[in-house]
Amino acid sequence: MNRTFWNLLLVSPTILGLSSVVSAAAIAAEAPATAEANQLATAQSSESKIAEIVGEIVAEPVAAAPAAPEKLALNSSVEAAQTPVVNEADAEKLASIEPETSEAALQTTPQTTGSDIELAAPSAPTSAAAATEPLAAAGTAESSPQASDLAVQISPTDTAGKIEVPAVASTPATTPATTPATKVEIAQTVPAGMGGPIVPVAPQALPAQPSGTMSQVTSVTQLSDVRPTDWAFQALQSLVERYSCIVGYPDGTYRGNRALTRYEFAAGVNACLDQITQLIGSTGNLVTKDDLAILQRLQEEFAAELATLRGRVDGLEARTAELEANQFSTTTKLAGEAIFAVSDTFVGDGIRLEDDRTVTNFGYRVRLNLLTSFTGRDLLRTRLQAVNVANYGASTATGTNMARLAFDGEEGSQFTLDELYYRFPVGPATVFVGPKGLDLDEIADTVTPFNSTGTGAISRFGVRNPAVFRGPQGAGASLTFNLGPLRATGGYLASDGDAPNPANGRGVADGSFSALGQIGFFSKPFDLAFTYTHKYNRAGDVGIMGGTGSSLANRPFGQATTQADNYGVQVNFKPSPRFQLGGWYGYTKAEQLRGGGNDATIQNGAITLALADFGRQGNLLGFVFGVPPKVTESDVARNRNTSYHLEGFYRFQVNDFVSVTPGVYVILNPEHNNRNDDIWVGLLRTTFSF
Repeated sequence: MNRTFWNLLLVSPTILGLSSVVSAAAIAAEAPATAEANQLATAQSSESKIAEIVGEIVAEPVAAAPAAPEKLALNSSVEAAQTPVVNEADAEKLASIEPETSEAALQTTPQTTGSDIELAAPSAPTSAAAATEPLAAAGTAESSPQASDLAVQISPTDTAGKIEVPAVASTPATTPATTPATKVEIAQTVPAGMGGPIVPVAPQALPAQPSGTMSQVTSVTQLSDVRPTDWAFQALQSLVERYSCIVGYPDGTYRGNRALTRYEFAAGVNACLDQITQLIGSTGNLVTKDDLAILQRLQEEFAAELATLRGRVDGLEARTAELEANQFSTTTKLAGEAIFAVSDTFVGDGIRLEDDRTVTNFGYRVRLNLLTSFTGRDLLRTRLQAVNVANYGASTATGTNMARLAFDGEEGSQFTLDELYYRFPVGPATVFVGPKGLDLDEIADTVTPFNSTGTGAISRFGVRNPAVFRGPQGAGASLTFNLGPLRATGGYLASDGDAPNPANGRGVADGSFSALGQIGFFSKPFDLAFTYTHKYNRAGDVGIMGGTGSSLANRPFGQATTQADNYGVQVNFKPSPRFQLGGWYGYTKAEQLRGGGNDATIQNGAITLALADFGRQGNLLGFVFGVPPKVTESDVARNRNTSYHLEGFYRFQVNDFVSVTPGVYVILNPEHNNRNDDIWVGLLRTTFSF
């Protein structure tokens, strides 16, 4: 961008000269009656000519970039193209060129523009970093809001210690230059001819200087960092000594290697045009043949580049228009997941054909998620689901919930509304509210790497702690406070089957519900959470452990109204990103509310091991060993033996969108009864994410 700015500044004297010629011709032809009319006509002619030249040579195109999608449907953003920087090798090549000291060479040395396509910013830069770029301007030292778009005000009382902001002079000099500047023969670091673009030396980072009032420069020698050997010296000398169109920093530097924004460029050109307009009405030799020659050669030199840029801009505009016309929504993005699952079970001491009591089946689950954001920080989630995967807890299969898959379900292959909730921030807190599908594991952290039915553990028990993260759920609200490494969550969820029902014993308060509270500590090497969940199951809708563990653990008192206080501790140790060792423990105290005052104690626990990037990046090798929910004490009945759950799976990440997970798990002593044969479950899961 530095080269672009210097070349545009060099064009300014040429434009001035051309404007003077046109103005003089207009004055001689029309000969207005008064001096005031003469000055007005000349200014109008000059402005028209200047606009035509500037529009052809220095207009920069605007490139629109397509919005990049974000995981949570954030509002689109536009990235600006980066300006290339000349490396040291190019600088050495330029230094090796023999200087041309003839007068003709000095007068016809081209100044090139080297800017790439830039994005048009919708508003003036507001950050301090964007406002500190230098700007060459004319007139007074103070900047004017009308002359530039820089939203920075500098006063003498608060400038010390702040980042310095260059000013744009909007008031033209009171005394116009009436005589051309004396030509000086100096050594240049550019080729003598106009055959190729001139590349500036590599920009050097300059330290920030204390801010202060900008000073008007009347001689190029006042700029301590501008030397006669600089490739843009002639342009600066002309702008300073002929047109008074440069303002320097208070420390006497110009900082020509710093980047230039489009706003600064517009402000600088506007200030120079104001100065030119005033000089047009004055007398004197303002135009030389050399100026006209430079202008013509610049037009010829960059004709191909400008045509290429125009073509690229036209192409980008066409693509942007097509995307805008065919996009799904400006606020909503579609994300989906499809699972193909081949599974089978075997019962007995080993995997033999005579032990196969079920047939191999091929099921699926499809989820379509509509992720909508209205502010960029909120999320409205709408999920449609169709699922048909074997439920091995049914009496026609293994007959125990311990063998169930993580993603089973039979909904008749019909798409149904599976989830609908809204999440939004309130200060340091996050609020969830929804009438359908809002689950306990969504409002609170499960502290396990396997909590995904599509890419995590393959069994229902191995996904998360069932004591505190399964139960009546679906409709309600929650509030989570983020206090650095600490996180506190409170929520209330009613069964989404009871919440919309107005009958007595149903609804949000009278039907089945879960009330959760959690305090967690989350750090880089260690995650720990303590969770409490109070569950109420109305008569006929009892399932304390959410379809995991033994049948007795889910209904210790049959279908009688039951309430339970559930306590869980979850931990996950992460010494490295590729190794995670964790687990959970759940303790439940259940009470029969009607038909008797019986109590029961239910416990469960598991140890998990996750090896990320095992074999290749994105893969996951996982193991789960645990004891499914078991009734250890009860006034009615308890489980006398203990079942063990052993699970292993390997997720192979084919690419960013497809993963294949073979896995197997075995239930020893199903239903906590050592007289039952072991149950083996094999699964091949393929997950497509889009």
